[in-house]
Amino acid sequence: MKNNLISFLLILALTAFGISVVIPNGPNYFGKETKTHLGLDLQGGVQLLYEIDTSNLKDKKPEQAQSETVDLIQKRVNDLGVSEPIVQARRIGESYGVLVELPGISDVEQAKAIIGKTAQLKFYEMVDDQTEVETGLIGSDVKKATAGTDQNGQNLSGLSPLIYLEFTDTGAQKFKEITKRNVGKLIITKLDDQVINQATVKSEIDGGKAQIDGISTLKEAKDTAKLINEGALPAPVNLVQESQIGSTLGKDAIEKSLIAGLIGMVLIAVFMISYYGWLGVASFAALVIYTILTVAIYKLIPVTLTLSGIAGFIFSIGIAVDANILIFERYFEELKKGIAKTQALENGFSRSWPSIRDSNIASLITATVLFYMGTGMVRGFAVTLALGIMISLFTSINVTRNILRFFIKNKK
Repeated sequence: MKNNLISFLLILALTAFGISVVIPNGPNYFGKETKTHLGLDLQGGVQLLYEIDTSNLKDKKPEQAQSETVDLIQKRVNDLGVSEPIVQARRIGESYGVLVELPGISDVEQAKAIIGKTAQLKFYEMVDDQTEVETGLIGSDVKKATAGTDQNGQNLSGLSPLIYLEFTDTGAQKFKEITKRNVGKLIITKLDDQVINQATVKSEIDGGKAQIDGISTLKEAKDTAKLINEGALPAPVNLVQESQIGSTLGKDAIEKSLIAGLIGMVLIAVFMISYYGWLGVASFAALVIYTILTVAIYKLIPVTLTLSGIAGFIFSIGIAVDANILIFERYFEELKKGIAKTQALENGFSRSWPSIRDSNIASLITATVLFYMGTGMVRGFAVTLALGIMISLFTSINVTRNILRFFIKNKK
């Protein structure tokens, strides 16, 4: 009985911790904010579909260019500070594309401007004072770009924004040779064929550092520096579809999902208690604990909840109850044999375990296939379903058992 009491108290402590995570504006754990992360369909936001122009690829296959584009756009989106963005490779007919989902974003135009930039940085020199010629110095020769201000150069708004460039060893050597042969001449810097700087070389520059001035705002300087640091896209991208989802639709979907979940749990409670009596009460208590722990884990991981993800969570509630039904039926069979309640309970759990284990493993395999073979909403469903199955195994076997152990008296 002492061990049963300890286990019961541990379950209560775990439940209390789960509640502290679930409640709004609760404490933060593990050095990060514990909050519910909502997907595009619930929070609202924008969905952008880009087509990759693979017509001028040289040494890369379209699949490789698509993969690199996804990685670079992911970096750019992360710099926007968007919560839980999704960047995925997509096929658009015979073409290659990238799908970008930005939940809760406020400045869509800024996002499109940053995501869609090819960010090809090139340096040009003047030949015969009339013709621009590429120098061979490009963005990949830049080791680091930093936005800042020049306190000695004043513009109308105050301090003059600058981008400080630090070249790689190869880039520094190229820049030295370029400035050496262009003393007294113009060096032109372009980003995606747009001039962002023109400067007259006063003397040969050694040391691998340069700066770009003439930028309108510090924000523009910071955005440009980020693009230079992250690198250029392997091929230009064209926005072919833009879809905006309002937050009103998301709130309505959340409310209806919560109502559906609550109705489902009430119906489960009515059935379990009316059919199994006090065993049903224990089962429902375990189900409440299951719900608390599941939502807490969603917030701690965190899991981005979509409408399909909520459906997976609600579906997993039924799986959790199913395990208890198997255990209770086996328990009643043991009682009919004249076995004491305590032993009948242990037999009920141990002898129903193989069926519970195998059925849940089959469901986990299904969820795994859905996750790796599916995309978007299907993967959200698979994630919440898999987590729900694993947590339900814990609550069905451990929580329900210890609750029943605590209340059942040992009878021979």
